[in-house]
Amino acid sequence: MSELTIEKITDIAFNQDGLVPVVVQEATTLEVLMLAYMSQDTLEQTLRTGTMTYWSRSRGCVWVKGETSGQFQIVKSAKLDCDRDTLLFMVEQQGGGACHTGARTCFFRDLM
Repeated sequence: MSELTIEKITDIAFNQDGLVPVVVQEATTLEVLMLAYMSQDTLEQTLRTGTMTYWSRSRGCVWVKGETSGQFQIVKSAKLDCDRDTLLFMVEQQGGGACHTGARTCFFRDLM
């Protein structure tokens, strides 16, 4: 399923808060859905279950994407960047969207 395995977690450079940023893309369209953060525990849970699980910095707790909304993200692949400090997950987005606002993607506001 994924190039990133539980054994390779030791290669990841988690920040001083024990978190790593995660870019999430729709596997079929390559649309960037969101940016979130994972701890080592939520990364291990994601790799075990195949369902995206994050660390919510604002709530200070584990957050299984879709647990309350039904809009789950199913892991298709995962990669670690060259600096070992950012993850890229390709997912199947289930339900209407990835954003807490109900939008398909969190990147819906034009800057330019």
